[in-house]
Amino acid sequence: MYIYNVTINVDETIHNEWLTWMETHILDVLNTGKFLSAKFTEVLVNEEMGGKTYSVQYTANTREDIELYYKEDADKLRIKGVKKFGDKMLAFRTELRLIKEFYPTNVSN
Repeated sequence: MYIYNVTINVDETIHNEWLTWMETHILDVLNTGKFLSAKFTEVLVNEEMGGKTYSVQYTANTREDIELYYKEDADKLRIKGVKKFGDKMLAFRTELRLIKEFYPTNVSN
């Protein structure tokens, strides 16, 4: 399992409009068929540069699915955000490979 993580810092002046737009954008990314699901989270830190920071974690079956997303879809979907919000948002991307998931075991008190 692979995770394509996008972390975005958003200027306060566009924050509410951006949040609404992101719901559509995340669905657009999922509708490419390259990802299984997405988690949209707020990063709970105070940024020196200001604004609010969010993370979207898209889950993919294979690294090839992510590469295919880059090749076929990423540029056209990214450009929509750039055209709409310009330099009022700053994003960086990370690819992760899931090694193992752990769950709590039943512990008796």
